[in-house]
Amino acid sequence: MANFSDYTTPAFIPTIDLNDGRAIPHLGLGIYAMKGEEGIDAIDAGIDNGYRLLDTAVNYENEREVGQAIVNNGIPREELFVTSKIPGRHHGFDEAIASTEESLARLGLDYLDLHLIHWPNPSVGKYVETWEGLIELRDRGLVKSIGVSNFTAEMLTELTEKTGVAPAVNQVELHPYFPQTELVAFHKSIGVQTESWSPLYRDQGLFDEAPIAEAAAAHGVTPAQVVLRWHIEIGSIPIPKSTNFDRQRSNADVFEFELTPSEVAAISALERGRMKGRDPLTHEEM
Repeated sequence: MANFSDYTTPAFIPTIDLNDGRAIPHLGLGIYAMKGEEGIDAIDAGIDNGYRLLDTAVNYENEREVGQAIVNNGIPREELFVTSKIPGRHHGFDEAIASTEESLARLGLDYLDLHLIHWPNPSVGKYVETWEGLIELRDRGLVKSIGVSNFTAEMLTELTEKTGVAPAVNQVELHPYFPQTELVAFHKSIGVQTESWSPLYRDQGLFDEAPIAEAAAAHGVTPAQVVLRWHIEIGSIPIPKSTNFDRQRSNADVFEFELTPSEVAAISALERGRMKGRDPLTHEEM
């Protein structure tokens, strides 16, 4: 295996098209729990490693760190694709607008490239109003693309039918243990891009599974690279999190090999269900 510390040029991450005419990087950097100076340094390193899609959220409590890392790095703003998310406590039309303005202030940015409703929180019953707020924010230019996270096919249909605007993205739990085959197919049928949170399932034994270990050996790559390439093959945008420079680089370096259809099928066959307590029909976050 290559020593990724020897690389001085960023990894190449291609883009894919969204339904609103914009493009999004096909792999991003998860920023959950990256806080303080260490978090700023890790995000800065991610940019140096080629990541352009930076995925944060109000509830991650690190939007300031993202903004500071961008300043420290000196990368032109237009080269980045910054995502944040509206928390459950900010559901509602006016609340969504105020929440987004606060996010922009913490980030020190004039606009977000993508803004998501973090969880639908169906018992609250305000995700349609929140979506209407996001449409207004897009019309004002404060947000370039709008989407959702953890929404079901039925919820996506409701948003589109009631507002006439389909989300550009639905970010959901997706990994080899929970490939979400039907939902990914539904996304493709209506032009919504799939993003994957926790794409590596926080490891927890996933990398030892035979189809992943065998594919890694066959292609001369790491098990993590196999899993992330599997996401690319099934049409998802993975957002792996790492604060380690070499691992960040390794995770981004998945666009120079391909898995065979049989390897993809074998990895998808590892399905056993979502993480405990993360069903969006019952799990809610404020």
